[in-house]
Amino acid sequence: MSKVVWKPGTMLYPVPAVLVSSHYEGTDNVLTVSWAGTVCTEPPMLSISLRPERHSYRLIKASGEFVVNLPTAELARAVDLCGVKSGSRTDKFALAKLSRRPARHVGAPLIAECPVCIECRVKEVMPLGSHDLFLAEVLAVHAEESLIDSKGKFHLERAGLLCYNHGHYCAVTKPLGAFGFSVRKKRTKKGS
Repeated sequence: MSKVVWKPGTMLYPVPAVLVSSHYEGTDNVLTVSWAGTVCTEPPMLSISLRPERHSYRLIKASGEFVVNLPTAELARAVDLCGVKSGSRTDKFALAKLSRRPARHVGAPLIAECPVCIECRVKEVMPLGSHDLFLAEVLAVHAEESLIDSKGKFHLERAGLLCYNHGHYCAVTKPLGAFGFSVRKKRTKKGS
C-alpha cells in the first residue's frame, strides 16, 4: 500500500468528542472539544486544548475549572451544535436541549444526558499557537450506575460514546478485545 505525504495540520484521529461545560459569574456555557485526553493517572489529570477566541476559553481561564462530559452517539446533533454556535450569543444548553446538574467540587454544571462527567480544576495553561492547552486535575468522576458491574468494575464500553474522526462524528462500537488479550493464554475446557 502506498502512502502520500499529507499537510501537517492533519492530526491523529479518531479523538474523543466531548462536551466541556464551564461557569463564571452567573454564566454557564457548553463547548464541543475534540482535543482532550488523559495525561496522568496518579494524580489523575487530563487536558483540553481551546482556541483563545472561544467564549468558553474566557470562562475557564477566569474560573479555573470545567467539566468534561462524555456524550453518547445519540447526542451527536447536540455535540455538533455546541461546536458551531457561540455561547456568547445563545444559551447552548437550551438550544441543544441539554440539562444541567450541579457538580460537587466546581461551579460548572454536569450535563445530565452524558453517562460520564469529569470535574476538573485547571493546574496550568500552556499557550501552544492556535490553541492553549489547559492541564487539569480530576476532582471527581460521575458515572451512570449501569456502567458499573456488581464487582465495582467500570464498563465504559457500554456507554455508546461518540468520537470525532477527521470531520465526521462516529459511534464507538463493540470492543474488539480487552487490554492484554493478545498475549493471554486460552483456557482449555475440562475434559478435553
